[in-house]
Amino acid sequence: MQIAILTFEGFNELDSFIALGILSRMKAKGWSAQITSPTAEVTSMNGVTIQRQQPLEFAREADAVLIGSGVKTREIAADTQLLSRLTLEPSRQLIGAQCSGTLLLAKLGLIGDLPACTDLTTKPWVVEAGVRVIDAPFIAHGNVATAGGCLSSQYLAAWMIARAATLEDAEQAIHYVAPVGEKAEYVDRAMAAITPFLADTRTLQEA
Repeated sequence: MQIAILTFEGFNELDSFIALGILSRMKAKGWSAQITSPTAEVTSMNGVTIQRQQPLEFAREADAVLIGSGVKTREIAADTQLLSRLTLEPSRQLIGAQCSGTLLLAKLGLIGDLPACTDLTTKPWVVEAGVRVIDAPFIAHGNVATAGGCLSSQYLAAWMIARAATLEDAEQAIHYVAPVGEKAEYVDRAMAAITPFLADTRTLQEA
């Protein structure tokens, strides 16, 4: 299972790193989640510079793609040349976006008239792009999911694990990262967020 975590200049550290940490709990089962960027280095909204693990084109071949948010997402959404390098296929890929990453999904034509989640700051831009935004932390339609709020990255990661592996694997991954003394509460909350969107889908292993 190859996962591209799209991370652009001005990225939100919580979006990329929380998802990376949770999805990497599946390494023993052959999963590989990698920071994927258009440039060799990207600097976060708080000045943290990192090196990418994969170029942007890796997203085309990955089994799953997560699009994080950042302070420059509106500029990226207007960069048609950059967006042309992203050819995503929801028919064969799991695709998730968080906060302003939802704006990029809209620009790529992957939301259409379906309801979506985003953060409060980005909401007006996503609405302007023609997307109906709902007041919820997570929603999925088939192989495409959106989430709103920095810490909702745990829901995207859990959904991706539940879809491509098992619900038990997702529970174990969230249990590992949850605070001591609150693990059951965190697992229950995450499962309550994602399980309504698993009923009509099969895991990729079953497909």
